Amino acid sequence: MERPALDAGRLRAALVAPNGPLAALEVVEETGSTNADLADAARLRPWEAADLTVLTAELQTAGRGRMDRSWVAPERSSLFVSVLLRPVNASGRPLPTMSYGWLSLLAALAMAESVAARTGVEARLKWPNDVMVDGRKLAGVLAQLVPASDGGPPAVVVGAGLNVSLTDDDLPVPTATSLLMEYASTTDRNILLQDYLLAFTARYRSFCSVDGDPEAVASGASLRDEVTARLDTLGRAVSAQLPGGGVLTGRAVALAPTGALVIVDDAGATHTVSAADVVHLRPEPS
Repeated sequence: MERPALDAGRLRAALVAPNGPLAALEVVEETGSTNADLADAARLRPWEAADLTVLTAELQTAGRGRMDRSWVAPERSSLFVSVLLRPVNASGRPLPTMSYGWLSLLAALAMAESVAARTGVEARLKWPNDVMVDGRKLAGVLAQLVPASDGGPPAVVVGAGLNVSLTDDDLPVPTATSLLMEYASTTDRNILLQDYLLAFTARYRSFCSVDGDPEAVASGASLRDEVTARLDTLGRAVSAQLPGGGVLTGRAVALAPTGALVIVDDAGATHTVSAADVVHLRPEPS
């Protein structure tokens, strides 16, 4: 199968300032993890890692998802892209760190919307960070906090992986899918990456403009409302496997102000769990 390379020059011309919203964009042939590389740059060379610096790779050999799960794919078959964020509001004041929990949901929403608009593949969200098509994983998002070495506000690296041209034989797990397998109208990774980054940066800037408040309306609807509208998790019976080995079973009823999931158990007690609190979240028979 022919899998064309990303066109770095074309992407930079369209996306990097002064023509686009990004500070920088680099395409590398191979790396262990784009998230790890950007996090290292933010920590060790902060002067080189401005807000909205992007790194993408044709092949990622040590990619990690939540709870350090591995995720691999053939060269040029997927999008592996990470964005470095230094969130501040219109006055230049850092956003409250409690708002950072929304950044992975914001990225997943931007991915689902850009994919649906460009390819016709209607994608939905699974809390906390998956983009799904008919119950199969199309894309995943991982956000990680990067503490500042000078004691200043932390940066955030938001990485996304989108399965583009994987076939049945390429899938790392049978519960995954790809745009090719979903009969997408295009699998051009240059178009898909450009659309995602434009959608992501527009949403990120709106989020920053309202000081990271998911309830505030920057344009049209609040982030919380828009995520909720595309989130299949809410209203369902779920089982949350917890790090200590316990299991919380109940109904997912809402998103908390931090982006955490609110679950009401069978006894009527309310529990709020963050992404870091949950090893697996699975739907249960209703």
